[in-house]
Parts: sequence; C-alpha cells; structure tokens
Amino acid sequence: MAKVAILGAGPAGLVAARYLKNEGFEPVLFEQGDRIGGQWTGDPRYSGVWPSMRTNTSRVMSAFSDLAHEPGTAVYPTNQEMGAYFQRYAERFGIDSCVRLRTTVQEIGRGPDGGGWMVRFAHEDGVPWREIFPHVVVATGRFRRPKTPDIPGLASFAGIGGVSHAFEYKNPQRYRDLRVLVAGCSISALEIASDLAMLGAARVVSSYRRQRYIIQKVLAGVPADHIAFTRFGAWAGEWFPAEATAQAIRDFIVRTSGSPDQVGAPRPDDDVLEAGIALSQNFLPLVAEGRIVTKPWIASVDGRVVRFADGTEEDVDAIVLGTGYEIDMPFLSDEVRGVLDPDSQNIDLYKYTFHPDLDGLAFVGTLEVMGPSFTVLELQARWIAYVWSGARAAASRDAMWAGIAALRARRNGQHQVPMHVAAVLFAREAGVEPEVERFPELTRALLFGPLTPVSFRLSGRDSLPDAPQRVAQEAAAFGAVPSADLTPEQGARLRALASARRDPAFAEFVQRVASA
Repeated sequence: MAKVAILGAGPAGLVAARYLKNEGFEPVLFEQGDRIGGQWTGDPRYSGVWPSMRTNTSRVMSAFSDLAHEPGTAVYPTNQEMGAYFQRYAERFGIDSCVRLRTTVQEIGRGPDGGGWMVRFAHEDGVPWREIFPHVVVATGRFRRPKTPDIPGLASFAGIGGVSHAFEYKNPQRYRDLRVLVAGCSISALEIASDLAMLGAARVVSSYRRQRYIIQKVLAGVPADHIAFTRFGAWAGEWFPAEATAQAIRDFIVRTSGSPDQVGAPRPDDDVLEAGIALSQNFLPLVAEGRIVTKPWIASVDGRVVRFADGTEEDVDAIVLGTGYEIDMPFLSDEVRGVLDPDSQNIDLYKYTFHPDLDGLAFVGTLEVMGPSFTVLELQARWIAYVWSGARAAASRDAMWAGIAALRARRNGQHQVPMHVAAVLFAREAGVEPEVERFPELTRALLFGPLTPVSFRLSGRDSLPDAPQRVAQEAAAFGAVPSADLTPEQGARLRALASARRDPAFAEFVQRVASA
C-alpha cells in the first residue's frame, strides 16, 4: 500500500485522505495544530475564525457527500459545529488515526536520485525527521498569510485600537465605543464591519478600492448558494458570449439583492466580473441605516487621521484590514519553487492541481473559489485519487503545459473562479459529471438546483444508489426547486442553450423536457 503525505488536516486534507484511502493508498496527514479542522478549529495561531463566526455557505453546501450535518444544525452552521463535523468525518472514514498532530512540515523536495518526495518535518519537541513518500498532496489552504496593503503612513497610526488584520479579529468587544475603519470589500471585511456596527462600535467606516456587488445570504427564504451557482450557469458560461453571461449575473444580483448605490454605497462597475462579488446578509441594510459609512480607498494615514482618495478625512481609533491573503508555502524546496514559480496569488499548475515536471505532487484548495468550496474540494480530491490509482488517465504533458500557459496569461486578472465553473471543471476531469439526459426526472434539480457534492455521485466512479433521491431532496429543501417540472423561463433558457450548443442529442433532450 503506497503512502501519501498530506500537508494539512483541514477540509481539503481530510477529503483528499478519504478518497486516496478508498483508492488503496495509505494517507499520512501532517497537521501543525492540536486538532483537525484547519481554519475551523479556531486556534488563534493558525485560524482566522472569530468566536461568533458562522459559515457564509449553507448547511447543505458546507458538507461532503458522504456525511450530512447533525439534525438540528442551523442553516448556516457555527464554526464550532463545523469543527465537530470534521472530527466526525475523520472518524467515519478512519482518517483520525492517520493524522500526526503538532507536526510542522519544514520542506518537501525530491527524494534521493529523484525518486519520490522527501518530507522533512518536526514534532512539537522540535526534533527534525524526514521520510520518503511516493506521493504528496499539499492541502494547506489559501488563508494562512495575511496580506497587508501598501498604505503611506500606515505605520504611524496612533489610534488606541491599533492596526490589525481580519485574521486577528477575535474579540469584537474590544472595539466597543471606538471609531473603527474596516479596509476591504471581501466577505470577511463586510462581515466584520457588520459585526462591529451591531455590537456597539461608535462609528464604522468601510473603505475599499472598488465596490463589489453584494449578494445577501438568504433570498426569499432560500440560501443564495442554492440558486446562484448552478450547472446551467456553468454551461451558459461555456456557450453564451461572455458579455451576456456577465449581464445575466448582474441582473440576478440586482433583482434579488439590489445594487449597492441604491442604499448609499458607491455604484459598482456595470461589468460584474470587473467589479467582483461578495456575500453579506447585513452590510447593505446597515449602510442604508447609516450605521456603516462607505469611503473610497485610503490615500494616507497620519496619526489617527485617515485620508481617503476623495479628499475626505476620518479620525479613527482602530483599523482592521480585511484585505485578503497571499499564497504561503514556505515548505517548498528551492527546486520545486522554481518549477511552480509562485507569486502572491498564483502557482503554475495544470487546472490548479498538477504540474508535468512534478510527478507525484498535487495540490488541493489553492484555487480561490467564489462561493461554496466543499463540492469543489471533494471533486478535486477525487480527480487526484483516481489519476494516481490509474482509474483515470493523466493529462498529456502537452495538454498540461497548454493549461499552465492559459492560466499564466490571466495572472494579473481576476483570481476568483466561480464555484459552479470549478465544480464542473473537476467533475469532468474525475469522470463524474452526470449526464443530465439519463435523469430526466432530475432535470430541474441538476440544472437549476444547488451543485451539492452528492449531485456528482450519480454516475461514474463512487456513484451511490441513493444519490438520485438525495439530489431531489436537497434541491427541494428550501423551496428553490419545489418540483421536477421546469418553469417556462427555465425552458426558454434551456432552448437557448441547446441552440448555442448545436448538439442534436442535447437539443432532442431539451425538446422533451422543455416543451411547455
């Protein structure tokens, strides 16, 4: 049984271990923390989770296909519930006994004579060890190294609350009665600004370079991730003009959550892909109430005075930087680093996973996903496991290099990939994208319902006999897909897609299911 070293025992590492073990490998997980769960442990040394934080994705989309949350779990689980979920998942698949806790990987590099991979590591006693593995999976996540923007005078800030990053936001009470500036328009920045405004900060100012479109977490009683990220949306992005797809996304957001400028925030760029998208249930209502004030980006800081790009100033007591994270992989050997050529946001990988010159090394979870990540992580893990077991053929070197070149060409552009696009990408590579034509009774659920992990266990390797029933149940759970019948609008959209695809078999299928 070939061993596989997995760096990290968070969601990515655990799901990789589950599928590699199922394919006959022996996973060994290296975890620097005291327990499994990654960010969801809440360990302040390694986690950016704050005590009251909940998921920003729904319960159904915040679980893997083999294990549901416990009955009674909220629609948006607490971080404590997520931590317990990962412990149960590890126990369910016998992964907990494979984890080496309080163990830091210091370097991964080529083994002797280029065979396998040398993993150098140290336990909590600091004594160095090394071990050779035929395969290594890097599953350390994207949210390890806080990114601090270059702001003139930031080091001079003299407010009583100091300057901190969202990663360090652990105690909202310390900001009570203070004037706080939250920099950034990421999900964490918007959630922290909302948190502070509702928990007694004297004034909350939100500053960012560009205004993103903001989707509320719950839309007419339905979690946004059940209707915003669909298989139809992924297919539409492939077959319709990019401008039409972007306009459809913008129209959906404005129709369901409004445009930020309607409540006093800046107007986003008309191109939703240029503006970007964030998620927050309370941010825009709090702006509308005047409890959060929006400002353009910071021009400079002088003592407690912050000057903004529009010439206005604010006297503040604390600054919280919700400005994202940089890819952080200090354990890569110089040779591996030279091959992958990482910068703060990118790595040279074929479809975010493999490199043609690094056989036996793979990455899970380095892709920045817009939307729920669990489906994407599980599919990426399945692809790796199937390729290494021989169940799926690896891509050719030429195909890998072409894919890497395509990603390099976009290095200076948008880094986020919509969840539905990433899910379909990895499902195809793993050979598990369901043929919708085989499940006409699930047409509406599969095309316009949530892209749950179990919706990719209908066919192909590791298919489940109860998957059709579970797909239907999860699609109908909140009323987003209450029946199997397509609405007239959905039928029209499918007919337009069939026309664009020019696939006779698909057109015949659409004619049958969208005849209304």
